[in-house]
Amino acid sequence: MSRVEARPRTIIQQETNMTLDTSQHDRPGPDELVPSRYAVRVGEIDVLVISDGVLTPPAESMATNADPAIRAAWLDDRFLSHDAFDWALNAVVVRSGGQTILIDSGLGEEYPDFPRAGQFVHRLEAAGVDLASVTDVVLTHMHFDHVGGLLVDGVKDRLRPDLRVHVSALEAKFWESPDFSRTAMPPALAELARRASTQFLDEYRRHLRTFDQEYEVAPGVVTTRTGGHTPGHSVVRLASGGDRLMFAGDALFPVSFDHPEWHNGFEHDPEEATRVRLRLMRELAETGSWLVSTHMPFPSVGRVAAAGDLFRWIPVWWGY
Repeated sequence: MSRVEARPRTIIQQETNMTLDTSQHDRPGPDELVPSRYAVRVGEIDVLVISDGVLTPPAESMATNADPAIRAAWLDDRFLSHDAFDWALNAVVVRSGGQTILIDSGLGEEYPDFPRAGQFVHRLEAAGVDLASVTDVVLTHMHFDHVGGLLVDGVKDRLRPDLRVHVSALEAKFWESPDFSRTAMPPALAELARRASTQFLDEYRRHLRTFDQEYEVAPGVVTTRTGGHTPGHSVVRLASGGDRLMFAGDALFPVSFDHPEWHNGFEHDPEEATRVRLRLMRELAETGSWLVSTHMPFPSVGRVAAAGDLFRWIPVWWGY
């Protein structure tokens, strides 16, 4: 496999005259103390990872079936709090074959429980991404922190009237009448998820393009249903010129490499989610594909290596 070129600057000229130009925004502004976008190139496909900030759910939500002492030791080994766990919130812009594809859309707005997230639309603009240039949206699933950016006031009016929103048919069906019985979501977050999915379906139903198992959105950009985290959860694989990158959505979390058996509190089928992440990590280790995942620390670009029966996360060496 040839090397994926990781680079912090890329210019993508599109047929709509939208330009992705991160070189114009090298220095963080006064309200942005750390970088919030990172560009890579996968063969002929351009990829921009954009941070929507950080979510801070209770630490136990990352491992609801874990022995509390073992979970505490894992946190201690990483100098992390026992109370709350910082989850990055990443989404991706992809340019392939004349199409501009948004993969997930972040939280959208600031919520009282998540004051450090909800920056996605602002950060798209800061990166030079014009919403009117987006031809396609791919949703890995319809939790509120993946559809919320599309629900921000005024966003829908700025999107193209012929926008295509790709989501698995099973995912769309599930959120018509969602079942939270197997999750460990606090009632307030379950209600937020229900409300956001209902609003999304109401506002974007005519834009939906559903698929059963797999669909090629653009040249080298394929979304595939995995299930597990939600019934219709999907991943997006990019392939061009021998290079590979997978956007894994919520299939993989920071704890997944050491403890793939730990259940995430937001999983609607925890046992299937465990099988899915093991399968995906084996694939990533065997192929050498780059991985980007929603809740891995920004920029969430790295590889997976086998380590006996478990796996290791190897972050990218940043390009400057």
